[in-house]
Parts: sequence; C-alpha cells; structure tokens
Amino acid sequence: MDGVTAGVDEAGRGPLAGPVVAAAVILDPRRPVTGLADSKKLTPAQRAELEAEIRARALAWCVASASVEEIDRYNILQATMLAMTRAVEGLSRRPERALVDGNRLPDLPCPGRAVVGGDATVPAISAASILAKVARDREMERLDRCHPGYGFARHKGYPTREHLAALEKLGPCAAHRRSFGPVRRRLECSPGFV
Repeated sequence: MDGVTAGVDEAGRGPLAGPVVAAAVILDPRRPVTGLADSKKLTPAQRAELEAEIRARALAWCVASASVEEIDRYNILQATMLAMTRAVEGLSRRPERALVDGNRLPDLPCPGRAVVGGDATVPAISAASILAKVARDREMERLDRCHPGYGFARHKGYPTREHLAALEKLGPCAAHRRSFGPVRRRLECSPGFV
C-alpha cells in the first residue's frame, strides 16, 4: 500500500508575494530517502540535497502551483487546494490514496485523508514539503531578479520588516498578492497601479 500512497503538501500560504506551490510524492519503499523532515526544520542546503534524492528515488512526483492572480481571484485557501489538486493530478502514476498535510482536503482524483502535522510525521508528506519549499524558494529568487528592490530572494515574500519597508517605498509590483492586507492597503495609496 505504501508504494501507491501520495504525500501532499504546500509552501507559501503566508507570503505577500509569489505563487502558492504544492507537491505530491509517491515514495518507493525499496529506495528510501533518509533524513526526510518538515522542510521548515531543514537548512536550505539540506533541502536542496534531499530534493535531488527525492526526485531521483521516488516512484512519482509532481510540483504544481496557483498563481498570484488565482490567489487574488479565489482566496489563498482555495488557491492552495487548487495547487494541491494539480500536483496529485500531475503524478505520472495514480495513487490509491493521498495523505495531505493539514486539516482540509482538496478535490482529489483518489481517496484522501488530512493529517495535521503530517509534514513532520509522514515521510511522503515530508518529501512533498521539501519539493514544494525548494520550488517556491527558487521562484522567489527568480522574481527577485525580475523585481529588484523588494528582497524576495531573502525573505521569500513573507511580511518581514524589510519587505514591508520596500512595499511602502516602491509600492506593489506584479508579483504581489493584491488581496493581502498590507498590499491592498498600499494599493489604496497608489491608485495608478494596475
């Protein structure tokens, strides 16, 4: 049964900018990946090393996202569920079931179960957590090059003091989530922004 169970997790629900990213992973019990843990507990170097191992050893994996526009259109919860659904649907092998980190289930093409704290206790969810976090961090580094001055490569879009100061000084850019409070408030001060 383990070989056909997908772990599912997301990264990037709380930031003010960038997409929300989800991953689904079916681990191969014959080729275990050691060191799996909640991605937030790992260093960037550990995550990068584990990401390569997961991609090489898993039976199947998929990383998907929901865009800033979708986040603003549907809200962050629904966009997160959409990204998770896309990740499971994108797997090259259909799982018999999915274990999803958190307390809600997206619309899945297979039976599923929500597991609170699953990113720390279920290896397949830990693996998905790592893939999602690494992919999102890379996207934020790319957005940093497209939109210099905000510090996206450092804070990954989270509402740090540095980010809020840059938002106040520069105003929002296309990577910002307009429906999030600090961005929406800043937009109200700069009506010319489209």
